[in-house]
Order: sequence, then C-alpha cells, then structure tokens
Amino acid sequence: MRHPPLSLLDEEKRLLWQLRTQGPQSRSALAETLQISNAAISKLSRTLISQALVEEMPAAPLAGRGRPTVPLRISPAGGYAVGVAIYAGLLEIALVDYAGGVVSLTSEKVAPQAPEAFARHVDRRIHERAIEHRLLGSRLYGVGFSVPGPALSRDGNRWHVVRNLPGWKDAPLRTIFEEALRLPVWIENDATAAALAEYYLGGLIQRCTTAVVLLLGHGVGAGIIHRGALMRGEAGGAGEIGMFYPGDKPRPTTLDLIATLQAAGCKVQSLADFAEAIPGYESVIEQWQARAADQLLQTINSALAWFDPGAIRLMSPLPAEIMNGLTDRLNRLAITWGDHVADSEKARFDIEVSPLGGAGCALGAALLPIHASIARH
Repeated sequence: MRHPPLSLLDEEKRLLWQLRTQGPQSRSALAETLQISNAAISKLSRTLISQALVEEMPAAPLAGRGRPTVPLRISPAGGYAVGVAIYAGLLEIALVDYAGGVVSLTSEKVAPQAPEAFARHVDRRIHERAIEHRLLGSRLYGVGFSVPGPALSRDGNRWHVVRNLPGWKDAPLRTIFEEALRLPVWIENDATAAALAEYYLGGLIQRCTTAVVLLLGHGVGAGIIHRGALMRGEAGGAGEIGMFYPGDKPRPTTLDLIATLQAAGCKVQSLADFAEAIPGYESVIEQWQARAADQLLQTINSALAWFDPGAIRLMSPLPAEIMNGLTDRLNRLAITWGDHVADSEKARFDIEVSPLGGAGCALGAALLPIHASIARH
C-alpha cells in the first residue's frame, strides 16, 4: 500500500523538531518555546496526533489540585523508513520507526552485482521485512541508500562509487532504485548518513549543535552536521577527506586493515569472516592502529579548526575493540585545541567511538526520509 507524501505546515515541522531535539514536552512548554499561543499549540497537536505523528504520554501525577500535565512525544506509530548500506561483502538493511526506534537491522553476505540486480534484491528483502514486522499498510516514508563515494551530480543521481562495486560508478542510481522499488528514494554518501545516525541515535542531538563523524569503511570519509542540517557542500562532496589518503598507499580504512592482515598471511576475506580469521594477528592489528592514528591526527586537528565541533566520533564496521584501541592512541597524540578553548565555554573532549558500531550507515540511511519530512527549507 503506497501512502501519499506527507505534507506538513511549517509550524507543524517546528513542533516536531522541538520534540525530536528536546524530548517530550507539555503543550504549555511548547507554546513558550515556539512563541505561539496555547490555542495554536492545541490545534497543531490535535492535527499531529490524528496523523499518529505525535502521541500523549501518561499524565504526571500532581501533588495538589489542577489538571495533570500531559507531555507530548514523537510517536513510533507515525510510520517507518528503510535504510540500505553495502560494505565489502556485506549488505545491511535497517528499518526505523517514526520516533527513530530500530525495528529491524539485518545483514547478509552478498557478492558484487550490478545496481539493477541489487535493487531487485533489496525490493524482495524490504517486502520480507515488512511482512515479518507486520508493517504492510503502515506509512512508508521511503528508502535511503548509503553509498561509498561522493556525488557526481548536483541532483544526487550519479555517484563516484568505489571500484569494489563494479557498474555503480556514474550510473543513474536514484533512477534505477526508484524504478525497481516504486518508492521515494534518498541517496547519501555513507559518512554523511553515518553523521545523521549519530545525531539522532548516538546521543548527540541534545549534546551539541555541531558534530563530525569520521567513517572508516571502504574508504575514509567525514560527515558533518550543524544544527540538524547535513553539510553536503556545493555538489555533495563535503567531507571527502579520502583525497588526503591516496588509494595506492596505506590508508586508515576497513579495506586497508583487511589487506594488511592478508599481506601478513591472515586468511580473512571480508568483514563476514573477520572475527574468525584474526586470532593470532593481534600484533599486526596494533601496528595498523598506530599507523592509522598518525594518519588521522591531522584530519582531526583540521576538523577542530574548521568546524569547532562539540563532538568527533569514529565509526566503522570493524570490531569495537579495534576501534577503541585506535581512539585510545588518538587521544594520546598531539591533538591541537587552540589557546582559545581554555578560555571558552566549550571544554575539551575525547575522540570517541560511535556507540552504533558498523550499523550507523544503514540506520542513517533509514533516517534520511524521516529527516526530510520535517526539514525546513
């Protein structure tokens, strides 16, 4: 069942954004924050409740007389969206509800295939997940795709996809995916999708206004988010820091670590068999961590100077213990904060590992349609 696109008034988007960023609030608190009348808030909330986008929480008990406060929150019943991410040998598909809750997150081994065949495979998987989680008939906002590479066209149809996916580079991916799925499609660079997931699901939405996520995946890229907006650049190439790490030299990436292990005699082939293959190669991994930390230091110092972020996180499909070792080394290196930081309201912070692990790209891709539904232009 295809639902018509959701059309929201600007004031409705403001209310939804306030609830997403600040959490549950009463109608009176919303009226004060948004500077609109209580009557207008009541009307807006009635409309959004009728659309299942907002719901009332249980009333808080009062010690004295008066009507109890009934907070509003984003409702998970408002619908769902799908996110798709592809790594070296792995496909991840995420379903998230309207409140950002993870309904489903699955991964499977896949062989490289043309985008047309890939789209048909994803279409089958989406239908299977919808049946499994009883979502047929629910509002489906669309499907987001996380792709490894920068955009080649301003409309986001063609992408400079890595060579590990033959036939994808410069192909009209949005056109191919929309024709196969018959659904609205969003495509975003994997690092930018990862930043959106960190903002919504990684605890940053109430912690800072600006954040940088460094993604160590097929390549190395950065996603930047500022006041809820994705920084894409003139043609979608913002954060394309991979240019600082030439492909014919060692790089701080997932594929590079796999290649480094293979060169040392490890039988690892992809992320799918990583955990089983690496025992006995701990020293190789430690040497890679030390080298990757040195390579990433200048990028992190540049991010601090250019964007003044409130958080910098590393995300990768690599195991958490490897990423924790990498950030430990980074935080011991000469990170440049600038003399002004000591005198400002902003405190220094540690470079962190994403709590989302390798799922951030698929989750961020799933959040793209929901984020777009309340984006204010």
